[in-house]
Amino acid sequence: MLTTDAVPLAQSALLVVDAQESFRAAPRWARRSNLAFEANVAALVDAYRAAGRPVVYFLHTDGDPGFEPDSPLLRLMDFLAPRADEPVLLKDTRNCFTSTNLAARLLALGVRRLAVAGIQTEQCCETTARVAADLGYAVDFVLDATLTFPIPDPDVPGAELDVGAVTERTRYALARRFARVVSTTTLVRELARELAAA
Repeated sequence: MLTTDAVPLAQSALLVVDAQESFRAAPRWARRSNLAFEANVAALVDAYRAAGRPVVYFLHTDGDPGFEPDSPLLRLMDFLAPRADEPVLLKDTRNCFTSTNLAARLLALGVRRLAVAGIQTEQCCETTARVAADLGYAVDFVLDATLTFPIPDPDVPGAELDVGAVTERTRYALARRFARVVSTTTLVRELARELAAA
C-alpha cells in the first residue's frame, strides 16, 4: 500500500462522496451519525481550495426512492457549491472509480493521494478508499467528515448495528491497511502548514 507519508499533500485531491439531498429526504436521516458532518466537509472543501488542490463531488444513483436519475433530490446538499473547475460526477457503483472517469481525471491532474469524505461511512466512502488503495493511491480517510445510519440485521427482526459500531468497524478495517484514518482538524492543519511552507 502506498502510504500518505510517501506522497505529499501537494499531490492530493478531495473526494466528496454522495453528500446529496437523497439522504436528507429519507426518514433515517433523523438517526444519522455525526452531526458535525456538514461543518467538517465544508472545512475540508475550504482547505483544499485554499491549497489550490482539486475537489471532486459525486452523486449516487440507483433505483431507490430519491436516488433515481430523474429525481429532484439527486443533487448536492445545499451547503455545497462547486466551483466551475470542481466536477460533479454521477456514479451507479459503490465506489467512485468503476462507473466514472475519475481515474483519468486524477491522472491528468497528477494526483496520487486522495482524501475521502461523504456518505455513507461503511459503504461508498469505505469502498472508494479500498479501491483507491488497490489502484495505488495513498488515502486519507477523514472519518469525522463521513456519516452513516444504523444497519438492520437481515436475519434478526428488530436488531441492528448502531452508528457507533458501524463507524468503529470502518476505522478498524481501513486503518494502516487501506488508508490513514484522520480527523478533519488534523488534515486541515496539515494543508495549511504545507501551504505556508510553499
